[in-house]
Amino acid sequence: MLDSRSLATIQRAVAGAGLDGWLLYDFRGNNPIASSVIGLAGMVTRRIFVFVPREGTPVAITHAIEQVPWASWPREWEKHVYSSWRSLEETLRRVVAGKRVAMEYSPGDAVPYVDYVPAGVLEMVRAAGAEVVTSGEIVSRVHAVWTDAERAAHERAAEAIARIAREAFTRMGKAARSSSPLTEHDVAEWIRGEFRREGLETDHGPNVSVGANAANPHYEPSAERSATVRVGDVVLIDLWAREPEKDGKGPGVYADQTWMGVVGEPSARALAVWTAIRDARDAAIAALRERLGSGETVRGGEIDDASRAVIVARGFGDQFTHRTGHSIDVRGLHGSGPHIDNLETREERALVPGVGFSIEPGVYLSGELGMRTEVNGYVAPDGRTLVITPREIQRDLIVV
Repeated sequence: MLDSRSLATIQRAVAGAGLDGWLLYDFRGNNPIASSVIGLAGMVTRRIFVFVPREGTPVAITHAIEQVPWASWPREWEKHVYSSWRSLEETLRRVVAGKRVAMEYSPGDAVPYVDYVPAGVLEMVRAAGAEVVTSGEIVSRVHAVWTDAERAAHERAAEAIARIAREAFTRMGKAARSSSPLTEHDVAEWIRGEFRREGLETDHGPNVSVGANAANPHYEPSAERSATVRVGDVVLIDLWAREPEKDGKGPGVYADQTWMGVVGEPSARALAVWTAIRDARDAAIAALRERLGSGETVRGGEIDDASRAVIVARGFGDQFTHRTGHSIDVRGLHGSGPHIDNLETREERALVPGVGFSIEPGVYLSGELGMRTEVNGYVAPDGRTLVITPREIQRDLIVV
C-alpha cells in the first residue's frame, strides 16, 4: 500500500514534472497502475480517488460501504467518505479545483499503457476545476524504475537463460543427426526443466520455433502441435524467466532473450535476414549509448526509428511488424515504463534513469522463416550509462 517511502518517491516525481499532484483513480481494477500504487486489499467495487500532492499528505476519497480495505490508511492522512454521486463530485471539487494534476491519460491514446482513465472521469475531473495532463513520466519514475536488488536479480537470470539457450541449440544439433531428433515441444520442456534447476520461474513459454513457425512472433509449441528439428532447419528460441519471491522479498525483474540458430550450414537467405536484425539491434544500442552518454533526453520512439531504419534499408521493412522493444519492470515482463516503439504506439516518454526494456528487432517471412534477436537494456542511475544483458550477446548465427 502507499506508504511514506513510496510517497517521497512520488512527490519527487510530481515536483520534477512541475505539477500540483498525481490524481489516482480506479474502479474495479480498471487502472492497474493506480491499484498497484494504492495497494488496497479486499473488496473494492466503488469508485476511488487518491490525490498525492507535491507537498503534504495524500487525500483519499472512498465509498461509505467499503471502509475495511482502508484500515491501514495512515490516520494522519486525509480521507473523505462519500455515498452519493453528488457528494463524490463535491468532494473531488474541493480537493482538485484550481490544480494541475496528472492522471493515467494519454492524449490521442498515443501510449495505451498509461491510458486507463475513462473519458467520463476526465470530464468529471475537469468539471471540478482541475487541469489534467498525462502521468506518463511519473509512471516511468515511480512504477518502472528498478532497484539495485532488482537489477542484480535480473542480471543473474539473464546469464542463466543465456546459458540455457546456447545449450539447447547444442542438444538440438546432436539429436537432429541421431535416430531420435527433438521436437519444438521437447526443447521447450527441457528449457522449463532448466529454469527449475536454476531456481527461476516463468509465466508461460518458452517459444521454440522451427522454420516457418518462427514467422509467427507469438508461436508456442505444444505436445499436440510441434515440429521436429532436422538438419537444415533455422530455429528461434525466445525464453524469459525471473527469480521468484523468496524470504519476504519480491520477485526479481524478468530477463527476456531471443536466440537464433541453424542445424547445418545456413543459407544465403538466412544469413541476410540474420545480419539485418543483428545490425538493427546494434544500431539501437549504439544510438542509446551515444545519446545517453552525451546527456541528451532519449525517447523510446527515437530508438525504434534508429533500429527500424536498418531493416528498411535491407529490404525487409514490411516484415518487421512489431515495436523494437517493450518496457520491463518488476511488476511484469511487459511493463508500464517507456517502450522502444514508434510503430505500434507513439512512445514519447523519456528513458529515465533506472528503467529497463527489451531490444528485439525481427523479420518474419510468412511460410518461410522468422528471425528475431533480443537483448535487454537498462539505463543506469547516472542516466548516462547503458547496461546490456546478457554480458555476451549473440554476434553470429549459432550453427550446430
